[in-house]
Amino acid sequence: MFGSIITIGAMFGAITSGRIADFIGRKGAMRLSAVFCITGWLAVYFSNEAWSLDVGRFCTGFGIGIFSFVVPVFIAEIAPKNLRGGLATLNQLMIVCGSSIAYILGTVVTWRALALTGLLPCFLLLVGLFFIPESPRWLAKVGRQKEFEVALRKLRGKDADVSCEAAEIQASIDGLLDLPKVRMLDLFDPKYIRPVIVGVGLMVFQQFGGINGIGFYSTETFVAAGFSSGKVGTIAYAIIQVPITVLGAMLMDKSGRRPLLTVSATGMFLGCILTGASFFFKGQALLLEWVPILAVSGVLVYIATFSIGMGPVPWVIMSEIFPIHVKGVAGSLVVLVNWLGAWAVSYTFNFLMSWSSTGTFLMYAGFSVLTVAFVAKVVPETKGKTLEEIQASINS
Repeated sequence: MFGSIITIGAMFGAITSGRIADFIGRKGAMRLSAVFCITGWLAVYFSNEAWSLDVGRFCTGFGIGIFSFVVPVFIAEIAPKNLRGGLATLNQLMIVCGSSIAYILGTVVTWRALALTGLLPCFLLLVGLFFIPESPRWLAKVGRQKEFEVALRKLRGKDADVSCEAAEIQASIDGLLDLPKVRMLDLFDPKYIRPVIVGVGLMVFQQFGGINGIGFYSTETFVAAGFSSGKVGTIAYAIIQVPITVLGAMLMDKSGRRPLLTVSATGMFLGCILTGASFFFKGQALLLEWVPILAVSGVLVYIATFSIGMGPVPWVIMSEIFPIHVKGVAGSLVVLVNWLGAWAVSYTFNFLMSWSSTGTFLMYAGFSVLTVAFVAKVVPETKGKTLEEIQASINS
């Protein structure tokens, strides 16, 4: 329950994230998220009973739910098209850096001290937001014309010619002014259904490939496979994520989104098969000396290949495919589905492992196969296009 309650908070954050980011701006939404995360970490640190731990974890989850929508959207809206994929992947890189630091610190400090370390990035963000411009596309959408041009020039450099880009953004915004306000049910209209299927589908396959079960319970998985302690495997898990995500960021705008997704899902399939085989051999008392090696190899192959594609790319594509007038509502739906999947996987992982460890990893492997088919048939390539070009091509 404690493991999964963060995802319940994130679901509530996801539901409100689009409206909040549309109403108070991208920077305002990030400030609000940081406040919720600070409140959550302080509640965890000062907890004397289980309920206050749960409240703290829920508050942190709420903040993360908003962050998970607004940060990829903000990056996509400020980045030039030739750098957008790589810059959006930096978000995932910072997530895995934070995750890796927490995994490693958690092996040497108490959980109260670990909770305090969560405050540092929140305070850094609150200070840093004073030094960066608001999203030019959001400023144009709310009619703050002068600030829109100032923000765009600040982002592109004072000597850059931003007139063409500003005109394209303004024309796109002007074309949306006469459209009615979009509600959640309107997303199932034929003109929006394709990007909704792409965004929701990628999040379903990202989560039901098992990442949060394998991630939350990596130490327990290594111990179950025969290690006396899961610490070595956990530290290896933490360290491997960072260089692989850097590689993904470098490849994002070179190889494209679809190849990364396909390679990633194929590798996750292989990792699940290796880990499932280790538990099968253990249950049959076969090749026992190979069981821990197979388990660690499988989990590390899984997390490495997840980090290069299925980790960052769904968030990049989510931030690119929706027109700005539906981005708030559609983004909230996509992020809600993501966190609902995260909750389902993290909550059921222990029960599934008790039922059949081999069966659990074979089920995740099956979702990886379905991911490859989904990417091949449904997901568009967005590399090297402006946001306006992507949305026009999807709607055509």
